Amino acid sequence: MTQPDSKKIFFENLSGAGKAIAVLTSGGDAQGMNAAVRAVVRMGLYVGAKVYFIHEGYQGMVDGGDNIREATWESVSSMLQVGGTVIGSARCKDFRSHEGRLKAAHNLVKRGITNLCVIGGDGSLTGANLFREEWSGLLSELVQQGLIEADAVQKYSALHIVGMVGSIDNDFCGTDMTIGTDSALHRIIEVVDAIMTTAQSHQRTFVLEVMGRHCGYLALVSALACGADWVLIPEMPPEDGWEEKMCQKLSANRAGMKRLNIIIVAEGAIDRNNKPITTDYIKNLVVKNLGFDTRVTILGHVQRGGTPSAFDRILASRMGVEAVLALLETTANTPACVVSLCGNQSVRVPLMECVQTTQEVQKAMDQKRFEEAVKLRGRSFENNLRTYKLLAHRKPESELPVSNFNVAVLNVGAPAAGMNAAVRSAVRVGISEGHKMFAVSDGFEGFYKGQIKEIKWGDVGGWTGQGGSLLGTKRTLPAKHVDKIAEQMRKYNINALLVIGGFEALECLLQLCDARSTFEEFCIPMCMLPATISNNVPGTELSIGADTALNAIVETCDRIKQSASGTKRRVFIIETMGGYCGYLATVGGLAAGADAAYIYEEPFDIKDLQANVEHLTEKMKTSIQRGLVLRNENSNVNYTTDFIYQLYTEEGRGVFDCRKNVLGHMQQGGAPSPFDRNFGTKISAKAMKWLSQKLVESYRKDEGRVFANTEDTCCLLGMHARALVFQPVVQLKDHTDFVHRIPKEQWWLKLRPLMKILAKYKTSYDVSDSGQVEHVIHSRPKDSDASVAM
Repeated sequence: MTQPDSKKIFFENLSGAGKAIAVLTSGGDAQGMNAAVRAVVRMGLYVGAKVYFIHEGYQGMVDGGDNIREATWESVSSMLQVGGTVIGSARCKDFRSHEGRLKAAHNLVKRGITNLCVIGGDGSLTGANLFREEWSGLLSELVQQGLIEADAVQKYSALHIVGMVGSIDNDFCGTDMTIGTDSALHRIIEVVDAIMTTAQSHQRTFVLEVMGRHCGYLALVSALACGADWVLIPEMPPEDGWEEKMCQKLSANRAGMKRLNIIIVAEGAIDRNNKPITTDYIKNLVVKNLGFDTRVTILGHVQRGGTPSAFDRILASRMGVEAVLALLETTANTPACVVSLCGNQSVRVPLMECVQTTQEVQKAMDQKRFEEAVKLRGRSFENNLRTYKLLAHRKPESELPVSNFNVAVLNVGAPAAGMNAAVRSAVRVGISEGHKMFAVSDGFEGFYKGQIKEIKWGDVGGWTGQGGSLLGTKRTLPAKHVDKIAEQMRKYNINALLVIGGFEALECLLQLCDARSTFEEFCIPMCMLPATISNNVPGTELSIGADTALNAIVETCDRIKQSASGTKRRVFIIETMGGYCGYLATVGGLAAGADAAYIYEEPFDIKDLQANVEHLTEKMKTSIQRGLVLRNENSNVNYTTDFIYQLYTEEGRGVFDCRKNVLGHMQQGGAPSPFDRNFGTKISAKAMKWLSQKLVESYRKDEGRVFANTEDTCCLLGMHARALVFQPVVQLKDHTDFVHRIPKEQWWLKLRPLMKILAKYKTSYDVSDSGQVEHVIHSRPKDSDASVAM
């Protein structure tokens, strides 16, 4: 297969020969920790280092013996999809004492370990940094006690630490997402979706308690993802008198024909006097004041359990590889760092800066400086809170601004999970901005047929968790019907347009831009939100719906692999959707632990196929029992799924047998994942704010109309690296392969070498983005919402 651009920097010069790396998980467990352990072990072995497991966290380091074992490639097979941590985790009092750390140092030196990868929370990482600072002193003590030779002090003079944050609470400052958070949100949303059906049947109010003793992230984001009526979090306690306001809100929702109420409470929720707010207190309050049938559900450790989501597997795999690179590049003077996520990029930040900022949040909360606590949590948290308030609490008509602008929203192209969340957000933000919102059914086909109606606040209630497109969507392009569409725009006096869709939506906006010279009705602000499972839209690294499709692929691959458990050796050939875009095959392959993924963007021939079969045959003979090969549906016109299946069947005869599966439209269906619900909700809110601004800027008072015909008034809103960027669609033409309907450059191609390395292939891995340690306060662009997705 083709190699990455040779001009880029690769890690061939970063050798791990002679180095020993140990990996441990500490503190509370989190889904995705096993994926991180797997990546550390396989990357460490790949670069020639010895890698050790430390079982049972710091306790195992102190106790030594069989708790510290050398890892092999095979020892991390079949753990990618397992929740929790297979190497164990434990709270350790012994490590807090000097004597305990002395024992731990002795156990590491005996094995020549001077590189430590710690996966845990702020307590675990703080302990690791203290251990690092004391290291030389501990070695001197061991020499004095005669436990190690004097030359060992020089030989093992420095302990290098790299951290990865594993915590479902997402309570660590310095990273947008911690390992396990997305999976915990999956568990919460699964429960909430199930509860909503029974609550609706009986017209009940449900009070749900989710984890988060000191951080309200899970409560806040799950409330945003399910459209909860009320949320209570420790960082921003409700104002005095909140009880009456909450009851009024619940009562108003019921009066508006809503049959249920959902209240989400973080376990650490407090009032303005730092007094705990319990679920029982809320239940009794609702029953007493409103007489509603009310139930309490405490989710508890369900949130920690289950298989990791696709997002957590990919995040943990990327972080694990980055952690090994950081250890290879570190020197005696390099501060301990944490591998974190900023937007869509892996970055390294100083460990103690993150810990201190995290501790400052709690201090601010204790001192009742709640606004400051929210800011210290970061832009992502602030944005979540602001968006929730905007969408959950409707202002009275008298307080709404009067804009006299009409904004139309429509879906275009194939349906994608999360589209409905985006429409709900657009409608409610638009109404809050004072606009009159119009919904167009069936895309531009419905537009020219006049299928347009005003849509109100209550009309989009409950849309967040619905899959598909409730507005209806078609692939029809507007070029042939611009005159009729212009006529409908005149009829309804449409002043701005929000188009939510995939590649067809981009083509539609380009055609409307071209039509501006003929029809002034199209000289209005227009914005596109990328929504497609294929993730093939230029100008954005992520699209609404792609995460849900990835989870469908990964869950199916897990089940398919499990079906071969206990049988003879078997290889599964899986066909994914995506058109000519190999995103689903590549990233799905990384998340599912695939041995190969065939895509259009990386041409392959019969020699590559033969090499893959031989590689898999060799692995089957020595260790693994099951193989997984993904193929993008349009990867090659001749090397079809059937061809690859028959080739593997023939060449693997006597070693393994084959099965094939075409996943088809199951990748498009299902309820949207928490990621897609929040991504759709928040970028839609940002798009509506932008449209409001452009409407004001382009309004001509003397003519009493909106007129906008410049490039920057017809944009796509997409994520690029660390920022959300509005890009004129006309400028995206040069970055687009219109024949194959894909961008000319795609960020995820950098993940392909990572997938191959973790599958035991020799390849080159681009590290040109690695190596720079950034300070916490500078790790995000000043004006970006880099972490808008979650």
